[in-house]
Amino acid sequence: MTLLALGINHKTASVDLRERVAFSPEKMKLALEQLKAHPDVNSAVVVSTCNRTELYCDVSHAGPGILIDWLTRFHQISTEELMPSLYYHEEQAAVRHLMRVSCGLDSLVLGEPQILGQVKQSYSDSRESDVIHGTLEKLFHKTFTVAKRVRTETDIGGNAVSVAFAACTLAKQIFESLSEATVLLVGAGETIELVSRHLVEQGCNRLIVANRTRERAENLAREFGADVISLPEIPEHLHRADIVISSTASPLPIIGKGMVEKAIKARRYQPMLLVDIAVPRDIEQEVGDLNDAYLYSVDDLQSIVERNREQRKVAAIQAEAIVSEESAAFMSWLRSLEAVDSIREYRCQADDIKAEILARSLQGLANGTDPERVLTELANRLTNKLIHAPTRAMQQAAHNGEPDKLAVIRETLGLD
Repeated sequence: MTLLALGINHKTASVDLRERVAFSPEKMKLALEQLKAHPDVNSAVVVSTCNRTELYCDVSHAGPGILIDWLTRFHQISTEELMPSLYYHEEQAAVRHLMRVSCGLDSLVLGEPQILGQVKQSYSDSRESDVIHGTLEKLFHKTFTVAKRVRTETDIGGNAVSVAFAACTLAKQIFESLSEATVLLVGAGETIELVSRHLVEQGCNRLIVANRTRERAENLAREFGADVISLPEIPEHLHRADIVISSTASPLPIIGKGMVEKAIKARRYQPMLLVDIAVPRDIEQEVGDLNDAYLYSVDDLQSIVERNREQRKVAAIQAEAIVSEESAAFMSWLRSLEAVDSIREYRCQADDIKAEILARSLQGLANGTDPERVLTELANRLTNKLIHAPTRAMQQAAHNGEPDKLAVIRETLGLD
């Protein structure tokens, strides 16, 4: 039995290669069926995301060859093309790699939490396909516990390291509860979509999406339960917004000082937070001069992100130490299992000897033999039977000139 981790990721492979080696939901089901049927694979989990494709397996024979052969045949890609981007780990290195991946230590964004959910989903897929058992299943359970420990004991996920997340974190710091805040999102691109996702995760349930094309805005609105307005309608609705987050490709500002001034007046001077993620700017710089309007630009957020990224690097050192400790502990537990069968066999052997000699002694007592003689014979027979194998082993070690082996036997018998 050998634990193996094998795959490619954003550090080793191009987007094109990662796309070709990825497993869609349909391919995943077929892949797990094939791995389940593979004669050398005892257990398997396939992790496939936009940044990585990895196989975690318990195989009958050491070495990654069987998995590389299966992976190249499954995706119809040549070994020569795949090998330069491929990495693999065995035993404790494989355990440590899985733990690092699940804790976000191997991610494109250090400490990002999404990967743990993706690993958990991959584990669930393998359970559903009945292709994970025994040691590998224990490893994944242990990994989830380690990831929780890292999140609890370090600040690896506590600081925003993307502009979108930084914008949401800033909003949460200023407004104690986002569930009561109305957020106007200007734009409907990838960044605003990511902002929307973060806001909803933080409990925000009042979103307005303003975009040049309504179709794109409506797609986003359906997913997050938002209202939709057009860009020209912003002046009519701006006063409703406690928070404005803008990210468009407009060459000119969309929200001006006068527009915000009117909105604040309509709000009876309740404060507004405006976060401008766009380059060029969507919100006129002069808005920041207004009382009750708090304007942050992408440069302000970037400085927050850089500071937080450094803090995450410090937390990552603590997380690495936890992973090293936990992976070593798992391997110690795994090695201890190797003795279980031997201990069980040794106990059974001793019980058989005891049962045989006890039966003979009881028969002697039943036949009227002197009890003292029966007990003496029982003690002598039991002693001779139990010391027979160790005595032969010591004689053999001495005869063969193996002092180290003899020393081990003596230590095992408690003679040293």
